[in-house]
Amino acid sequence: MEEKLNDQQLARREKLKKLMELGVNPWGERFDRTDSSKSAREKVQGKTKEDLENSKPIHVKLAGRVMFLRKMGKASFVSIQDKEGKIQAYISIDSVGEETYNIFKLVDVGDIVGIEGDLMFTRTGELTVKCDHFTFLTKSLNPLPEKFHGLTDVEERFRHRYVDLIMNEESKRIALLRPKIVRSMQKYFDSLGFVEVETSVLQPILGGANARPFITHHNALNKDFYLRIATELALKKLLVGGLEKVYEFGRLFRNEGMDTKHNPEFTTVELYEAYGDLQSMRKLAEDVIRNAAKEVLGTLTIPCGDNLTIDFEPEFRWVSMAELVKEKCGIDFTSDIKFEDAVEFAKSKGIQIEKHWTSNGYILNALFEEFCEQDIIQPTFVYGHPIEVSPLTKKGKDPRFTERFELFINGTEYANAYSELNDPIDQKERFEAQLRAKELGDDEANEMDYNFLDALNYGMPPAGGIGIGIDRLVMLLLNVSNVREVILFPTMRDEK
Repeated sequence: MEEKLNDQQLARREKLKKLMELGVNPWGERFDRTDSSKSAREKVQGKTKEDLENSKPIHVKLAGRVMFLRKMGKASFVSIQDKEGKIQAYISIDSVGEETYNIFKLVDVGDIVGIEGDLMFTRTGELTVKCDHFTFLTKSLNPLPEKFHGLTDVEERFRHRYVDLIMNEESKRIALLRPKIVRSMQKYFDSLGFVEVETSVLQPILGGANARPFITHHNALNKDFYLRIATELALKKLLVGGLEKVYEFGRLFRNEGMDTKHNPEFTTVELYEAYGDLQSMRKLAEDVIRNAAKEVLGTLTIPCGDNLTIDFEPEFRWVSMAELVKEKCGIDFTSDIKFEDAVEFAKSKGIQIEKHWTSNGYILNALFEEFCEQDIIQPTFVYGHPIEVSPLTKKGKDPRFTERFELFINGTEYANAYSELNDPIDQKERFEAQLRAKELGDDEANEMDYNFLDALNYGMPPAGGIGIGIDRLVMLLLNVSNVREVILFPTMRDEK
């Protein structure tokens, strides 16, 4: 179908032709910058208008996107934006010559240009580049949204992220701070002797978590593969191989619903430490989050929403799942409760019983998710998960519960940690229980991974392991309520 252009798009294409007639490449060439808008401002810090006029000129060469234009015949003001911010430039026919100024007159808001000249302050005190060389670099054939309104439709902002980053300072701030948070975590893990690794995204066996997968087909092998739902089993094999302390920042894929906290592809870091346990993971989780907040944001007190404040300074609360359910619902799952009685209690609370729920652990987990999660505000480790929902975790002293915790903050899970199960006989039995659950309709149950069992048979050292959701952690630290704000190109529904 032929593209229908509006008046502004047609006008820009006319200017494109004129640029080419003047011998200007409208798509530009290499341009060597000496400065950014930020470094230019740093060069005049503490200086006055008179200081700049009476001292050796400060010469800069910058490039960026035109965000504002005020053409005044033989002289004009232009504001350009680069990664660091905006800076104004003054350009006149006397300083650049008639030929160059005629090229400049073809510039639109949204075009990318190069500016070279001396720094000065205007009468109103605004830092400005007095341009003596102007270079046209790229023609923008689409006009930017109006400055005041920008992209007001949230879906459009995510779908056209490139425009969002141009128009929205907050989106750019998030995009630049996210990698700083990740780098902070990497540096912290590295300082403790952990090694960063990469493992396969395509997996022949579904395992490492309870989730519904994406399935793809490998033509050469004529075999279906899963896009990984976790990095866990591959990293544990590396413990068997003697790497001892490993971590991976990895993209995971789960074929499930989308909402403000869930995207089908997302990022986690999983970390495993030979000879560690749940308590070593507890300390590591507290320390790495505190370190990221302090290093990137300079504070341990984080605003959350409009009214809450999350405080990472105190020791995080440590409480069992059974204790929280007892507090909220008045039923004690550490005592001997008949399964039939637990089912009736759950039904009286409005819980829908699933076919594959065959023991009390499923009921306990469901009650916790329904009645407890949303009320956990300050950082809290919830431990003692039922064995039924923890197929890769060591049993606790009470074999009904496991050595596992989840970190909750403001009603949301941010981390999941285990004392890792390294008994191949017990692990096989857990896999078999998962297969029975799958037969009863649990689409998220693990499959039998014989290769992983073979690895365990060679001996995996006792270990602690943890997974931290990076997207959610970035949301928390930057006080963002929608996961799509922190993913540059989130999964989107088709445009209407």
